[in-house]
Amino acid sequence: MYDSVRTDIQRYIVLSEAELDFFCSKLILKQLKRREYVFREGQVCTSVVFIRKGCLRYFYLTDGEEQTGQFFFENAWYTDYESFLSEKPTQQFIQALEPTEVFLLPKTALYQLYENNPKFERFGRVMAENAYLGSRKNNVSYLTLSPEERYLKLVEERPKLIERVSLKYIASYLGIQPESLSRIRKRIFEQR
Repeated sequence: MYDSVRTDIQRYIVLSEAELDFFCSKLILKQLKRREYVFREGQVCTSVVFIRKGCLRYFYLTDGEEQTGQFFFENAWYTDYESFLSEKPTQQFIQALEPTEVFLLPKTALYQLYENNPKFERFGRVMAENAYLGSRKNNVSYLTLSPEERYLKLVEERPKLIERVSLKYIASYLGIQPESLSRIRKRIFEQR
């Protein structure tokens, strides 16, 4: 059951079997139905999430409209870092887009891991660095590329996303209306 998380964590730090077992003992398995939330706006994010199977997206509500921030698939980690660190309510919703299994690592357990072994502090630092780099990359892309260029980049870099995620959510992620995405896709198809 823990194979995927054990393999993933070893990409960042080298752990003994006993250390891996200790880490896994802190995880809580949660099954999510399609459209079920891990957490909602107004709640405090108290866990780090590892996606064992399925797909999550986070989004904000702006004037009643969903604005998708990102998608996460198998073997990805996620938390609303701001809410997690500040212990203040999140402005995000994180939702399963398909039946999804996640491991939750509660903040208290993560801090116990940090205190128990400096290797886990390194893991936390690397996760924070990766989150920053991903956020920075998305911001630069959003500010410097047209919606069509962002879509083409998405197709090239994340084909799994195009196959598994509804076009309305992809449009929201690109910051455009679904009709605009349909026109972009049609134009690209006609050019090939």
